[in-house]
Amino acid sequence: MASSLNPITFPGYPTSFNETLIKSNRPLTPSVHATDFLTKRSQLFSDQKGLTSSSWHAKTPIHAHASICVSKSMRWWEKTLKPNMIEINSAQELVDTLSNSGDRLVIVEFYSPGCGGCKSLHPKICQLAESNPNTVFLQVNYEELKPMCHSLHIHVLPFFRFYKGSQGKLCSFSCTIATIKKFKDAVSKHKNDACDLNLGPAKGLEESELLTLCSIGQISYHLPQKSNEEDLVLEEMNPSINKLLLA
Repeated sequence: MASSLNPITFPGYPTSFNETLIKSNRPLTPSVHATDFLTKRSQLFSDQKGLTSSSWHAKTPIHAHASICVSKSMRWWEKTLKPNMIEINSAQELVDTLSNSGDRLVIVEFYSPGCGGCKSLHPKICQLAESNPNTVFLQVNYEELKPMCHSLHIHVLPFFRFYKGSQGKLCSFSCTIATIKKFKDAVSKHKNDACDLNLGPAKGLEESELLTLCSIGQISYHLPQKSNEEDLVLEEMNPSINKLLLA
């Protein structure tokens, strides 16, 4: 007696597999080939669901490499740099660079990679650096040197400090692409200022700032020894100091 049941098909399996079952007109007992097929498909599905840790880690470096490539392409602060533009990598490097700058004008720029105003201003700063080759432009990445920036009270970006020889800090201000004239005027004003080298070496950061950076382990700093003339002046002004020292 012919069966009135509809042919049974297996969704998700190849059409050839279902057609073979329909044409066979035999009880649905799994053959050796069908069993092998089901076993292999089950193993494949299981492998796709539960990736081993080794297979996952094997793909990870590819993803990381792509991320690194994108990151490097986004480093706008490293583009179009001029020879007189120096990236500062530590607080000690900033102190030493300012101290060894002689009578040249030094402009310290504090920026952040995620600062939109810093990014838009960067090409203009590079142009000004090119047109003022005797001026030194120091770039400080706020994100990489946060302890130092906090100690120097840098709370807004981009921010600029102007230094020159024994005069030390001349001015400081924040500037954007909309107020670039303020920056240009400051460069024009201070780059030609006369600086008497006989007044002493380049001053750089204030002594209070140096002491603060030293106290948090950012730099090594020793207070300058006073000369004999300074000691005599102090003794004349405060006779009691000598008594305290001898006590």
